[in-house]
Amino acid sequence: MTLTKIRSLASTALAAAALVAAAPVPAQDVAPDQLVKTVTLEVVDLIAKDKEIRSGNRAKLVQLIDAKVLPHFNFHAMTALALGQSWNKANPEQKKRLTEEFRTLLVRTYASALAAFSEQKFDFRPLRAKPSDTDVTVQVRVLQPGAQPVPIDYSMEKTATGWKVYDVMVGGVSLVANYRTEFNNVVRESGIDGLVKNLSTKNRALEGAGLEKK
Repeated sequence: MTLTKIRSLASTALAAAALVAAAPVPAQDVAPDQLVKTVTLEVVDLIAKDKEIRSGNRAKLVQLIDAKVLPHFNFHAMTALALGQSWNKANPEQKKRLTEEFRTLLVRTYASALAAFSEQKFDFRPLRAKPSDTDVTVQVRVLQPGAQPVPIDYSMEKTATGWKVYDVMVGGVSLVANYRTEFNNVVRESGIDGLVKNLSTKNRALEGAGLEKK
């Protein structure tokens, strides 16, 4: 499975956290597997019914993700995991910039692929965890006609404001681990500031592509 395919499929992972605000109970009271199931089905239904998103309005899709997904992903932890040892080389301001740029990169990357999953079916696996666990893996299978199901596993941690996703495994491959290789290569060549610049350049390019799709 290629990195592009993994990142495309992982758009479903971001969808799993979207629209959690529509849940009938506070997010911090929702079990992680219930949270994933509820919001996955809701966001897929919303996208399927939104003619503007279905017709390719990336700007509106980005707004949806930005408003509904970001509160339920721990992007600070995801950025630290993606950088690995390079994270310790960054000062507080650089860490702040890296987290902001990585968050934007994920949102814009998935915005271009998310709508494609509105017609997929999902198999939500039973959660294997104890009530006292604060770090769990929620397993979902994306069912594809004529093909093997694609496993998507969400690494989630319990926080004071509810369960947060800090990594996504697609087909057994970690999303943040894939970025780690790329990020560390840039850091070795250009340093932390070089990585910040690299991410900023990618985000501007993706933003321009999104404007063309309005």
